[in-house]
Amino acid sequence: MKNFISVNDVTGPSGNGNTINEMVKEALAYKADPFLDKALGEGKRIGLLFLNPSMRTRLSTQVAAQNLGMEPIVFNIDKEGWKLEFDEEAIMSGDTVEHVKDAAPIMGKYFDILAIRTFPSLKNKEEDYSELYINQFIKYAGIPVVSLESATLHPLQSFTDVITIQESLNKNPLPAGKKPKIVLTWAPHVKPLPQCVANSFAQWINAWGEADFVITHPEDYELDPKFTAGATITHNQDEALKDADFVYVKNWSAYEDYGKIYCNDPVWMLTHEKLKQTNNAKVMHCLPVRRNVELSDEILDSANSLVTEEAGNRVWAAQTVLSNILRSI
Repeated sequence: MKNFISVNDVTGPSGNGNTINEMVKEALAYKADPFLDKALGEGKRIGLLFLNPSMRTRLSTQVAAQNLGMEPIVFNIDKEGWKLEFDEEAIMSGDTVEHVKDAAPIMGKYFDILAIRTFPSLKNKEEDYSELYINQFIKYAGIPVVSLESATLHPLQSFTDVITIQESLNKNPLPAGKKPKIVLTWAPHVKPLPQCVANSFAQWINAWGEADFVITHPEDYELDPKFTAGATITHNQDEALKDADFVYVKNWSAYEDYGKIYCNDPVWMLTHEKLKQTNNAKVMHCLPVRRNVELSDEILDSANSLVTEEAGNRVWAAQTVLSNILRSI
């Protein structure tokens, strides 16, 4: 594996033959024995660069790197560094101080792997969906790059989600031959959020191919079809929830009328009453979560909730990705 930016780095030519199921098995093996490859990253450094805040992504990736013997170094560019310029041929007479084509090659000298978290503006769809920031680091750093979330995708989170679903199925198998029904449902929120997690979850579940996958949201919240192709899409949440085995809850803003919020109807919040329509479904969320806005206390604090296990599995997802990259450098 050269880089880890999307599911294509696992399933495509750059994935070196690793399938999603094989990666999931590796992750669960690390969960059973965290120091299985404790010498693999000895003498190697990973730089964790944050252009916006993080808790689970930062901490889990640090732990994962240390489990492999790596030294992680964290740099919060948004708070501790110069403001970077990403546009080619920019006349830097504004508030940017350093160009990525000067900064990234230096980071390539300091580190063996570079992991980057960026965030969309939610103002310019073309710019955000070009993935300019992370692609410029890939272009100029000269070392493997791992996405800790980009403008359009959050692959470490989505890989974690597949691990968590498979782990749950291992503990509570469905009848032979039955695929799990997985529902991604939109939820209300107090402000516009990116499509990253929803895009990425759809991309990974579709690529995994092991589920009956349904996406439900109010009208005007369609996602980019290149990520959702293969899923059943409905505006009827009750219809989507019927007989579901897993329900993934997430807010996102509009894709077509980019970054806008039209509906904030609290009726879309998942409750125990709605969960009665499911197959006693397990409920997932990437966190952080606005309690009693996106998800009710009664769900989050119930036996149906997988959010804590899901967040814990972030370590094993990151460790699996880093180990695969380490073996290729």
